[in-house]
Amino acid sequence: MDFAFDDRTLELRKTLLDFMDSHVYPAEPVFAEQLEQLPDRWAFDSVPVLAELRAEARRRGLWNLFLPGEHGAGLTNLQYAPLAEITGRSGHLAPAALNCAAPDTGNMEVLAQFGTDQQKQEWLEPLLAGEIRSSFAMTEPDVASSDATNIGTRIERDGDDYVINGRKWWITGAMNPNARIFIVMGKTDPSADRHRQQSMILVPRDVPGVTIERGMHVLGYDDHDHGGHAEMTFTDVRVPATNLIAGEGDGFAIAQARLGPGRIHHCMRSLGVAERAVELMCARASERVAFGKPIAEQGVVRDWIAESRVRIEQLRLLVLKTAWLMDTVGNKGAHSEIQAIKIATPATVQWILDKAIQVHGAGGLSQDFPLAAAYAGIRTLRFADGPDEVHKNALARTELRRQAADRKDTHG
Repeated sequence: MDFAFDDRTLELRKTLLDFMDSHVYPAEPVFAEQLEQLPDRWAFDSVPVLAELRAEARRRGLWNLFLPGEHGAGLTNLQYAPLAEITGRSGHLAPAALNCAAPDTGNMEVLAQFGTDQQKQEWLEPLLAGEIRSSFAMTEPDVASSDATNIGTRIERDGDDYVINGRKWWITGAMNPNARIFIVMGKTDPSADRHRQQSMILVPRDVPGVTIERGMHVLGYDDHDHGGHAEMTFTDVRVPATNLIAGEGDGFAIAQARLGPGRIHHCMRSLGVAERAVELMCARASERVAFGKPIAEQGVVRDWIAESRVRIEQLRLLVLKTAWLMDTVGNKGAHSEIQAIKIATPATVQWILDKAIQVHGAGGLSQDFPLAAAYAGIRTLRFADGPDEVHKNALARTELRRQAADRKDTHG
């Protein structure tokens, strides 16, 4: 692979860096202040400065960068990777400003790839325009959702409708009243093959029987600055059969197609989190004096800074390789690398954030710096889109098979 950015990436990167410096970073304290003044703390889409950022992003051509093909900006994964990294430096604000925030990105990808013309017109188009938000309802409190085949929510055909009954939690963005549509995963045929039992269906927020039970906290944070995470119940929720995405039994395959790009997007943005953490760590270490000299002169702190730089560069190369493989051999061909970055990135960035917090002293635990909130978010990522252990098990199984095949080829 070629390590140089192509001309389009360089141009977009220059535009995005300028947008971050001139608009996004200055807007961070304004966004926080305006958000706390809203009557509904979950309605972060209503914050005036966010609307201003979105208008400016569209004006600069920084809109829907995540989505390839006719519906998005047409970038490859390799082109999008350095741009997503930059947005990760202001993870709660920049992705939303560019209409590149999860879970909407994954939902738009599902609708673009699997949706009918009617579904695209009704839901994809307003999502692409940034007029509404969405959520993806898969995880459940009563089962180990790390095994997606455990999902217990029922989606049952009744004439021209489907009826949904179940309980979900950690539904990101669902506390936001502008999340107008949910993609719900449930079982249409519990007696089918375990990977053909699940289906996905579109459920509008205002349908009778959809209840937001509560917002979930992540290490004490309610994440209201990007829509929170809800516990929800679906009680005899009735929607038209035309709301089914693809066909009955296609839910597991759709989930896998959705999670591939989602995992690399999370890792791309996480690199930006790590870079900002190192910047803050170096600035703090240079400013603070302990035992008669700047903290930056302490050997252990220099070790942390050096290790952070090495680990970021290693991660970036792995993420870029994965993006390149996804572009050249497809998501399936890059499956092992996607698992590898999902294992390595959150754990590594969590380590870097921990050291940055340590350098900041008590301030690192406070609301005065973004480190504590970033730590909570990165720790969450070790569960989101599959826990570490699932990815490690699958990657090891693939490696064992590959090694066995190599031995057979060598020895006959």
